[in-house]
Amino acid sequence: MPQFPTECVQTLSGHKGPVNDVCYNKVGQYCISAGRDRSVKLWNPSTGLHLHTYSGHGREVLGVAVASDNTKIASCGVDRAVILWDVGSGEILRRYTAHWERVNAVDFNEDGTVAVSGSFDATIRLWDCRSSNFSPMQIIEACKDSVMSVQVKGAEIVAGCADGKLRIFDIRMGRTLQDYIGPAITSARFSKDSNCVVVSTLDNTCRLMDKSSGTLLNEFKGHRHTEYKLESTLTNTDAHVVSGSEDGNIYIWDVLEGDLKCTLKSHDGIVTTVDYHPSDVAMISAGGDGCIRVWS
Repeated sequence: MPQFPTECVQTLSGHKGPVNDVCYNKVGQYCISAGRDRSVKLWNPSTGLHLHTYSGHGREVLGVAVASDNTKIASCGVDRAVILWDVGSGEILRRYTAHWERVNAVDFNEDGTVAVSGSFDATIRLWDCRSSNFSPMQIIEACKDSVMSVQVKGAEIVAGCADGKLRIFDIRMGRTLQDYIGPAITSARFSKDSNCVVVSTLDNTCRLMDKSSGTLLNEFKGHRHTEYKLESTLTNTDAHVVSGSEDGNIYIWDVLEGDLKCTLKSHDGIVTTVDYHPSDVAMISAGGDGCIRVWS
């Protein structure tokens, strides 16, 4: 059994221009993508079938997320909006417009009742998806610069920020863990066991941080990351770190040893976004060439 994907098995084409974000749904049956063409698209990554296009953003879409029950999609973008979509009908359920700069990232809580967004306005906002109130239920103003990434796991939100600080907010306890990394952070993702965070920074480095102590556990180098927002993630076994790169490759490292295990030539131009399948040896990637690639 291979430890990580090495072969491109599908190429999904349909966006006009670069793809900024891709992610699987909770079980990995579908994936969604966000493009510079102002659209959000739903795909079957196994068959390569394009299932639906969601149109409603006025400018470039930067981030997407799927609720755990697969009935809702959240998207965000340069138009400063966070949009909540009905997956089946494609209708807009909510349009939240309280951010006053572009919104870089969005995620759902575990049961899909709250959407969390991070913005260039240096705030994180929490939205009640069940309420008819279009104001945020909570605003977190701890960041000093653009919030580049947000991920929700349990009662915790991990945020990567351009001020070079990694922050984990425990909403239930009202507590913030803060670690100074240094260079601007473009991506921060929890490990599957929630004990670690993998962080991408604008100094050609991914770092694995211990969540509770803030200790640097390992560094991963070899890719190129100095200018653009790129994502990194861990495989579903937490055994490998996977990252996009500005040289068109995907890089895969061993978590414990820190050594580079594989380099996959994947896209023409920047590989901005990668997501790993929740249970299979598979992943998706996208970037500047407008294609989404499925790896197995």
